[in-house]
Amino acid sequence: MSTPSSPRRAAAFMHALVAHPSGAFASVCVGFLVLVAVFAPLIAPYDPTAIDILARLQGPSLAHPLGTDQLGRDVLSRIIFGTRTALLASTVALGASVVLGTLFGLIAGYGPRLLDKLLMLVFDSIKSLPLLIMALALGAVLGPSLTTVIIVVIIFTMPAYARLVRSQALVLKQSEYVLAARAMGAPITRVMFRHILPNLFGPLIVLVCMDVTMVITVESGLSFIGLGTQPPAPSWGSILNDGFSFIRQGSFLVIAAGLPIVVATIGFNFLGEAIRDILDPKSGSRS
Repeated sequence: MSTPSSPRRAAAFMHALVAHPSGAFASVCVGFLVLVAVFAPLIAPYDPTAIDILARLQGPSLAHPLGTDQLGRDVLSRIIFGTRTALLASTVALGASVVLGTLFGLIAGYGPRLLDKLLMLVFDSIKSLPLLIMALALGAVLGPSLTTVIIVVIIFTMPAYARLVRSQALVLKQSEYVLAARAMGAPITRVMFRHILPNLFGPLIVLVCMDVTMVITVESGLSFIGLGTQPPAPSWGSILNDGFSFIRQGSFLVIAAGLPIVVATIGFNFLGEAIRDILDPKSGSRS
């Protein structure tokens, strides 16, 4: 009975998202970035790491629509593959954060009170640490790489998901259908993953969309200062750093690297707000 209704619910959700004032714009921005990342090898006109010293620091042209950098590499190709780097870091890091945060949140919300207090103490301690300073420290210890960026993001975003799941679990475990399942002898794992977890998908999706922009900013920022994605691998942050280093020769590098960061930030923020308004219409009316 539930299978036929799932496509209808998905279609209704997509219709509501497109009809939302900012949902359609956000869907176009995010969808465009995802397509660019997935089909980067087919879209990019050049190898993003190919060096051509004779063509260094050329302005936008038909051959190179966004110009070339200080090594003669095509900037458009590097921006395209940088999109893949940004979304890969976001997908892996936030995916791990959601899984771990959900697991710890369910344990804290449905487990013994002593374990709940211990986990919340650990999460509050992590949240109290300054992100930038700890990212620099971990980058110095673990070495500069995309893996370092992912580890930093997991450490600092997981507590938010754990606290969200915990707070929702504390409310849901007192609901009638959960109490009925417990009265019928359902095991704790079934109650948590069958009755409580499905009701957490909406808030988790909204938080993920909001956090994607944070991950992109962290990845770009660490790459900008040399602690993130390492050359010759393309990253928006490293391209932006090249642009600042050679800004006197041309500002096109800075604009080319900064524009996708702005598009991604606006797109994912608007998408998160649209999903929140659809799932909780009262929040939109209050704003």
